[in-house]
Amino acid sequence: MPQLVIDDRSFPAAPPQDLDNASAIVANDWAAFCGLDRMTNHWDRPGWAPGYTAYYWMLTFTGQQELIDAAHYCQQQIAELALDLVPSDGLHVTMAKVGDTAALRPADVEDLVQRARNAVPGPFALTVHPLAGSRGAVRFSIAPWTPLVRLHETLTATGQAVGVPGGKPTAAFRPHLGIAYNNCDRPAGPVIERVDLLRIRPAITVHVGHVDLVELRREDAEYRFDVLHRVPLTVRAEPHRRYWPEPSASYGGA
Repeated sequence: MPQLVIDDRSFPAAPPQDLDNASAIVANDWAAFCGLDRMTNHWDRPGWAPGYTAYYWMLTFTGQQELIDAAHYCQQQIAELALDLVPSDGLHVTMAKVGDTAALRPADVEDLVQRARNAVPGPFALTVHPLAGSRGAVRFSIAPWTPLVRLHETLTATGQAVGVPGGKPTAAFRPHLGIAYNNCDRPAGPVIERVDLLRIRPAITVHVGHVDLVELRREDAEYRFDVLHRVPLTVRAEPHRRYWPEPSASYGGA
């Protein structure tokens, strides 16, 4: 499995010291968020011309009501910040970019999906922890990272085998689960203070049994996607280690 490296294009730039320790992951995310002076407009990024769409691998959470309820509660508590909220059917963990839809042939997509079906590791569970954030979003920390990094590496390798453009290397991967996007340049302090009030909430557990190839687009101030292929995570003859999270715990503020 590749090592995660310090990368200023990622957030946090430095990965946690232990990819399987929830406390270390949560503390690292929160320290990075608290270190921000300003937040930037998430939507102010190149490459998203009107009508643009792209293929991505994502984890989606339809039917995982405890997560949906937790996200909705937190969104209600930060409503005064006027962030752009992620709809309940849009909650996701971005795993890996595949490429622009206009640049990929249908045969390449089918080849990619078939290779992924034959290569992805087995299912795992994640704990979803109280909020932190980034330069352009408010988001849950998730743990452990090792099964996510392993899945990212596998999906990246299948893309390289097919010759699709791909996205960030696995070494720069920083998994997270966003609930709101920042839509302007603003001081980070008021957002951090508001998010800090929600960090006493307990962690919850979600089960990850598939990864989805989606077609992603923007609609106003939302990401929307259509699931094109659902690839089950399957234990094989020589299975990868199954990762189960530590018991749920509450995490205090800074």
